[in-house]
Amino acid sequence: MKFAQALLGADPRDAAAVARAAEAAGFSGVALSDHVFYPKHLSSTYPYTPDGRPQFRPEEEWPDPWVQVGALAAVTSTLEFMTNVYVLPLRNPFVVAKAVGTAAFLSGNRVRLGVGAGWMREEFEQLGQSFKGRGARMDEMIEVLRKLWTGEMVEHHGTHFDFDELQMLPAPTEPVPILIGGHSEVALRRAARNDGWIGVNYPMDQLAEHCRTLARYREEAGTADRPFEVVASPYAIPRPETVAELEAMGVTTLLTSAWMMSGRMEVSGSEGPELVESFGEKFIDPLR
Repeated sequence: MKFAQALLGADPRDAAAVARAAEAAGFSGVALSDHVFYPKHLSSTYPYTPDGRPQFRPEEEWPDPWVQVGALAAVTSTLEFMTNVYVLPLRNPFVVAKAVGTAAFLSGNRVRLGVGAGWMREEFEQLGQSFKGRGARMDEMIEVLRKLWTGEMVEHHGTHFDFDELQMLPAPTEPVPILIGGHSEVALRRAARNDGWIGVNYPMDQLAEHCRTLARYREEAGTADRPFEVVASPYAIPRPETVAELEAMGVTTLLTSAWMMSGRMEVSGSEGPELVESFGEKFIDPLR
């Protein structure tokens, strides 16, 4: 089992120290969240809480994830970087391909692109992208990204994007894994067609059901024989017996937060690295 530390709640100025501590403590990676801005008047419903309200404050700081990956990759050597999740259909696919491809190239292929269709209509409106039809647009964007990341002369003629032969360099020397967030049927089927799934905040029995559904959809899509990552954040303490149960479900990475596990939503200064180190000693070391 791999462990990934979510950076949400850490002071961005302390992210480098947290990343170094995570690498030393046995975490395989860190997860970076994404929003362009937070509107003063929010009418969109957050889909991952019972009351539809986001679990973060309007004052939460959201560094650009690819700028942050560049900074963190420079102070680590093995740590992987995953977005959880990047709102892909908000963006232009060429800009995304350039940023992600460059980050993967310079970090030695330590990047996983976790994407979602997005829930905040206000962001789409301000960035000039249609909220309606964003899922279909994202599917085609993924196709475009994979072409551009080959580093070869490529062309594309689709419903949403159309271009003649062109080449984008530098290109990743290995394919960038694309993981899909969300638990709707559409999201799970999309994940089954790609390289993995990211699921957060589930009881163990519900997570097991999602994993069974994913396995079925992968069989239907003809992708069951390909490598596949399941990144999950269950409501469970990662004791060895729980980790064994998660592995039996097909979970490959446990997405967690050392400070949230200790009852803290935010940390700053030395608190983050210290809690990460303590988490590693308590939960990761016994599994080695």
